[in-house]
Amino acid sequence: MKFFDELKARGVIDALSHEEELEKKFNEGGMSFYCGYDPTAKSLQLGNLFTIVTCMRFQKAGHKPYMLVGGATGMIGDPSGKSEERNLLDMDTLNENIEAIKNQLAQFVSFEGGENSAVLVNNADWWSGLGFLEFLRTIGKRFRVNEMLNKDSVKSRIESDAGISLTEFSYQVLQAYDYVTLNKKHDVSLQIGGSDQWGNMTAGTDLTRKMNQNQVYCMTMPLVTDQNGNKFGKSAGNAVFLSASMTSPYKMYQFLLNQDDAIVDALLKYYTFLTLEEIAELKSKTEAEPHLRLAQKALAENVTKLVHGQEGLDSALRATKFFFGEKIENVSDADVASIFEDTPSVELSSELLNDGSVIEMLSETPLFKSKKEVRRAVDQKGIYINNIAIEGADQTLSKSDLASETALVLRKGKKNYCVVKFI
Repeated sequence: MKFFDELKARGVIDALSHEEELEKKFNEGGMSFYCGYDPTAKSLQLGNLFTIVTCMRFQKAGHKPYMLVGGATGMIGDPSGKSEERNLLDMDTLNENIEAIKNQLAQFVSFEGGENSAVLVNNADWWSGLGFLEFLRTIGKRFRVNEMLNKDSVKSRIESDAGISLTEFSYQVLQAYDYVTLNKKHDVSLQIGGSDQWGNMTAGTDLTRKMNQNQVYCMTMPLVTDQNGNKFGKSAGNAVFLSASMTSPYKMYQFLLNQDDAIVDALLKYYTFLTLEEIAELKSKTEAEPHLRLAQKALAENVTKLVHGQEGLDSALRATKFFFGEKIENVSDADVASIFEDTPSVELSSELLNDGSVIEMLSETPLFKSKKEVRRAVDQKGIYINNIAIEGADQTLSKSDLASETALVLRKGKKNYCVVKFI
């Protein structure tokens, strides 16, 4: 299958500025293209990963990626898809975010790939040297306010109670000039991004034609949403970050594993490098035996491995097994906090680890209301430490009972957990 046809078949293409021309160029290879990421957080998230994977596909097809980190546009904030003004970041935070995102992008696209090696660029490099009056004379005069007002990202905000500031109103001008600069300096002729960027991107193609007298193109991808229609994005409050310190591999795995049957086929096409035939087979098997969730497992495993490597996937699979009764051991405090994030917890004195009474420990947890209730549950063999049943009421505690540096995990019955942290 030709590259353009595969993108179509995967549903990656939402809109194209010049479809017939781009079909030929996509299949031939050799285009220089760019995709931008504003450093509004210390990590990119799962919504961004769709565009990153698409950049990987383009690079594998022989195209050259320019990965733009918006050191300048990140200071402004894109109003696209936002119902109110962003909070502006201070420079120290912005610079920290820029460095973190640069490192993340290097995990995915190849910066040592020969002729089509990826190139990292920062739009602060050209915006920081441009004065306000020069900006108005050379760039501002080429924009018509009536056209800017008609952009969806602006129109929706003007009609809202929040309105839009001059700062965010100017965002499309900044992004448009990014395209002008990349086209002039690096012969970039394609911009890709989410469908909410269409107005900003077409502003860039228009400005490039006016300033450089060059024809350039843009392609948008569908916005990725969950089964409830919520955008995969940090501003939507359901962010799954690519940084393991912000979202553990286990949490990412579980998020993907729990996606609805109705959308998992599309997510496999967007996020994985499984062939269309393999995805079709997974879809068929999942429809035949939905309880096995084979498509969801394939999605969770492929994406978690892509982001966190085999080690991260192994830790996620291992953590998942804890809820099926596997002994909980050799994990870190951070792992316990992440895996049992929604579980009640209690802090107790570390003195209990010196032959302290199990009954005493259990009575201090929210799992029980009295020592009498504790003894009855222990006698019935219904209490577990790290998924190992407590033998009897006379059992004592030691440091060997810890699952991590300072914590153990209690289970009452099949589903009632409590984390005990010793201080």
